Amino acid sequence: MSKLVKEVIQANNEYVEGFGGKGDLALPPARQFAVLTCMDARLDPAKFAGLAEGDAHVIRNAGGRASDDAIRSLVISYKLLGTKEWFVIHHTDCGMELFTNEIMGNLLESSLDTATFDGEWKDSGFTPGSSVGKEIDFLTISDLAGSVIEDVEKIKNHPLVPPYIPVHGYIYDVKTGRLIEVPVPEVLKITEVGKLK
Repeated sequence: MSKLVKEVIQANNEYVEGFGGKGDLALPPARQFAVLTCMDARLDPAKFAGLAEGDAHVIRNAGGRASDDAIRSLVISYKLLGTKEWFVIHHTDCGMELFTNEIMGNLLESSLDTATFDGEWKDSGFTPGSSVGKEIDFLTISDLAGSVIEDVEKIKNHPLVPPYIPVHGYIYDVKTGRLIEVPVPEVLKITEVGKLK
């Protein structure tokens, strides 16, 4: 057993000791909202959004992007578990701003080992790579506020998302912990029958 596994198991044992009645929490989130945000380890949605266990759904991926899988989770969140409001939260100093699909594809083709960064990405690996990475859209970010607007609009205009669910866009400042609102222009939604809503 590695040192890290031992640390995680020890932390879990301590958590279990104070678990109390959390096993009786309801399946639907008590505060009826969901957060889509980045997997960056500096972000703690429980702290910056004031969450406790059972309060909200938190969906995380690289960049907090509205990928097909993130939208799948949001659809389940409202359709089966009753969330009524959603937040898309990207953040400053995001690693997704440091590369492009082309850079990532080239790094993966060169080697599957971890790359290094000193102002530019370098592949220091020796194991063989794969060109499959060149076929993936990694949803990188070149404009932080623009990416929030793009994701909010993508979610709002998805055919499985009802128009009455508010979707809010924010940027989390990693230097201050503050959420900064990103105003998203109102977008007309075209229904399947071609009428504007």
